[in-house]
Amino acid sequence: MSPQEQHQEHHQQDSLRSADLSDLLGHVHTCWDNERRSLSRQLHDSLGSSLTALTMHLGLLMQKMPQEPALQDRAAHMKQLLLQIVETNRQMQIKLWNDKLEFLGVRVALGEAVEQFGQQHKIAARCSLPEDELSCPRSHGIVLLHTLEEALRNIIAHAQATEVDVIVDDNEDEVMLTVKDNGVGLSGPVAAALESIGDKFGLRTARERAAYLGGTLTLSAGAEHGVTLTMVLPKPAAS
Repeated sequence: MSPQEQHQEHHQQDSLRSADLSDLLGHVHTCWDNERRSLSRQLHDSLGSSLTALTMHLGLLMQKMPQEPALQDRAAHMKQLLLQIVETNRQMQIKLWNDKLEFLGVRVALGEAVEQFGQQHKIAARCSLPEDELSCPRSHGIVLLHTLEEALRNIIAHAQATEVDVIVDDNEDEVMLTVKDNGVGLSGPVAAALESIGDKFGLRTARERAAYLGGTLTLSAGAEHGVTLTMVLPKPAAS
């Protein structure tokens, strides 16, 4: 076998290994998504319902208790603690899995994520979405939402931005997510920060998930300031 033929064979083997690794990563992410969804539903159906029932029982008990200040204060403290546990459980459910994605659609889930981000961090966050629900598979919606959340986390961590624009385009062949900020851009300490393990693997995971669906994720400097993240996901061919 000639050196050129050996080189071609090694290149083919590398390509096959890369494709196999991409498929494996995609399968792992899909399994992880399903597990997160299952855990979230268990927290809601089991723990959530038990906490709700416990809150009701405590309320009834407080009505029948003697009006002794010490007892009433202790019961009020218990009720407040229980309400905190209920809220913590709700937040854990949301972090594990955003039910809005399934019950209200990806369009609503994306829009509310941007709105809540702006309110929480006091940033002008604008969102441009199609008028109708996105016509893409569930897997695309999950990747779009996770990528948006990762992009917003990076903006807060590094960009020092005051404005964020999120644009979603949905056409016949593909769906595209664009996230723009007016921060300090891809230079200096921001570039170094993006190389940290947390951000590096957060963006790498988003890129791998896009690749598994046949798409791409790119980061580029904005026209004037900041960074533009663009994810393009092709739609599967109609059967």
